[in-house]
Amino acid sequence: MAPTNVLRCCQRVVGWIPVIFITLVVCWSYYAYVIELCVFTILSIGEKVVYLVVFHLSFIMFVWSYWKTIFTSPAKPSKEFNLIKSDKEQYDREERAETQQEILKRAAKDLPVYTRTASGAIRYCDHCQLIKPDRCHHCSACDMCVLKMDHHCPWVNNCVGFANYKYFMLFLAYSLLYCLFIASTVLQYFIKFWTGDLPDTHAKFHVLFLFFVAAMFFISLLSLFSYHCWLVSKNRSTIEAFRAPVFRNGPDKNGFSLGIGKNIKQVYGDQVKYWLLPIFTSQGDGCSYPTRLVNQDVEQPNTINNSEPVKNIADGQSLPPRPLSESQNRLLGGIDQHWIDDESDEDSSKARAVPNQNVSISIDQESTKRST
Repeated sequence: MAPTNVLRCCQRVVGWIPVIFITLVVCWSYYAYVIELCVFTILSIGEKVVYLVVFHLSFIMFVWSYWKTIFTSPAKPSKEFNLIKSDKEQYDREERAETQQEILKRAAKDLPVYTRTASGAIRYCDHCQLIKPDRCHHCSACDMCVLKMDHHCPWVNNCVGFANYKYFMLFLAYSLLYCLFIASTVLQYFIKFWTGDLPDTHAKFHVLFLFFVAAMFFISLLSLFSYHCWLVSKNRSTIEAFRAPVFRNGPDKNGFSLGIGKNIKQVYGDQVKYWLLPIFTSQGDGCSYPTRLVNQDVEQPNTINNSEPVKNIADGQSLPPRPLSESQNRLLGGIDQHWIDDESDEDSSKARAVPNQNVSISIDQESTKRST
């Protein structure tokens, strides 16, 4: 046990090296831009003020989102996904995989779990000893199961998932703006130093390196940010982009997609005014997600089936099937829908309508006889 603990401790220490490197680069960029460029190089007071105000706004938002991404603990599954003591003891004693799956199926019967392994089995983590919620995966670096795990990022020394995915997206966005602003405002002084229009001082090297570093980070971050914007629009994680989630009826890469608008709201929340702030506004609890499945899941009665042929009513309009759980499908709200009653209700309403028609006919006949 001792060597294992020492190794894990060393891994944790080494994991902070990329974060320390980024922190040092950011601190140097602050000194180079504020002191060497704005104080010693730029002569115009108005230009200095504008540059310093915009720079500090982007700097604060960048550092804030980066801090939240690093120090927000990954979300773990709730206790309801742990096996009860009797099931756990029975599962540990059992050697046959078929019997173990029967135990897991019985335990997962009342849980909002719709995804399976590639072989169609219940997703169970032997290390954490729990049934994995949908989109949950075990991170070996964090040594835990992480809700809606996207990836383990060495640059933040943390697992990016349900709890901090919004912070991670804002970190990428504000770091892009930070680098873009520095590169664009430093460019003219970069050219002036090379052409000899400015005196050859110690600020020259800071300005030169500041432009190269900002441009390099901007190019590398642009591709990463664009890729994650595409993932958000499709409601996929990085893991799901490489390996489609498997439902009872097979893999479906768009199983969690609800449309671009609702996919974005699932990450950033309903209130647009909080989208650009690194505060938690993501929808849901991280353990269950609305799905659109190709076929109805027989064993999970709460599964939504949006591709099921809809019933037709008298006026020829087709309507979607009735939802079964408002808490499971809150993201699917916002659209006014009319739901179809059961066949028995329709038959009973028709039966009640027939006597009324007979009464009206008999009254008409009596009135006709009296008039004649």
